[in-house]
Amino acid sequence: MSHKHRNVLQAIYHDPVSANIQWREIESLLNHVGATIEPAHGARFRVLLNRREFFLHHPHHGNELSKQEVKHLRECLASAGLTLSSYEEAQRTGQ
Repeated sequence: MSHKHRNVLQAIYHDPVSANIQWREIESLLNHVGATIEPAHGARFRVLLNRREFFLHHPHHGNELSKQEVKHLRECLASAGLTLSSYEEAQRTGQ
């Protein structure tokens, strides 16, 4: 299990919401868990994870997601079944 991916996932689900999560860390985490990331219109990216589709916006100024974008990402990951506990369980069982 990559401690970097686990740390990013912890930052996404941490309260209060973090505003210093880098886009490249999100992209790396999504690739690690098997998501498909495709460019969409403008700064939008289409993400497919566990048969769920959602759209993320690449930050326009800098590379850090805003608190609102982190909240959106948290909701999308939860709806796709990716939580910190599910990630750690999958890593323990080798999936």
